[in-house]
Amino acid sequence: MSGPIFLMYLVWGPFMGFRNGNQLAKQGRTDLGVSMSEMVTSIRPVHHPSRIRSLVFPREHGAWGLLLVPLVTGACVAFPYGNAIGNLVLFLLTSLSLFCLRTPLESWLGFSPMRAHTREERNAVLQTLSILAPFSLLCLLGLLWGGRNRGLLLIGSIAGASFALQACVRLFGRKVRTVAQIIGCIGLTSTSAGAYYVVTGRLDRTALALWIASWLFAGNQVHYVQSRIRNARTAGFAERAHSARNFILGQILMLGAVLAAERAGLLPLLAIIAFLPVTFRGFFWLAGKAQTLDVQRLGLAELLHGITFGVLLMAAFILRH
Repeated sequence: MSGPIFLMYLVWGPFMGFRNGNQLAKQGRTDLGVSMSEMVTSIRPVHHPSRIRSLVFPREHGAWGLLLVPLVTGACVAFPYGNAIGNLVLFLLTSLSLFCLRTPLESWLGFSPMRAHTREERNAVLQTLSILAPFSLLCLLGLLWGGRNRGLLLIGSIAGASFALQACVRLFGRKVRTVAQIIGCIGLTSTSAGAYYVVTGRLDRTALALWIASWLFAGNQVHYVQSRIRNARTAGFAERAHSARNFILGQILMLGAVLAAERAGLLPLLAIIAFLPVTFRGFFWLAGKAQTLDVQRLGLAELLHGITFGVLLMAAFILRH
């Protein structure tokens, strides 16, 4: 497969509905004369396309929205103050390639729950890294060429530190999965500040405000989805409120942080409206009836909430100026 075609396949693969999974098969004899040690050593993971995709494609499909919606929002807020379209295109390509690079890199280094075992899997991961790593580097060099866009180094350092901290928190197991994902959202939503910066050339209070607002919203989405999954069979307001008490606390903290940012002059007053739909969504779920959880429908609903948030936040910043 040629490089450009493979890269297009890699970037658009998650949108095509690929399923994750792995399959184990027994190889070797199964007659009564075979020894137990032979039976154990004959078990090997087989080459399976869906497992290969899980090793090289981002498995968190919702993360695409957490990455791209802030990027588009930051760019739209920036356009009245700059027109560096070339920088924006390079930044988009850099963000996408680095995002896609993360999954095979974690698989190769062993930081991911899914690791490459067979020769075919290791070759697929290595091939992906050999294409994405140089491509990401070229895009990044294009952005930084001639001493331009040095502010991206600061943004990238903070984003990279958040991903490293997320990987460390993951080591503590499933109980802190939500916390780890919220920490990782710091890196994903950094695209809002990055897109604003490369278009305007300014790393100012607006860039910081876009980043903070995008992270607060993304953290709420992650917390909500995890609460829905954990309480899929919980019925009744009292039982659900008790089980999802951390989510309720998170809703309150989010609104408090938004109000504090508005009082400090970071966020425009109208930005509060952007957080109202997800706030109502959370409390309506707590008061609603128990329903069968449809993960695909939930994901689509959250994507629409993300787009709505981006449009409202963009309008709030544009109207303020």
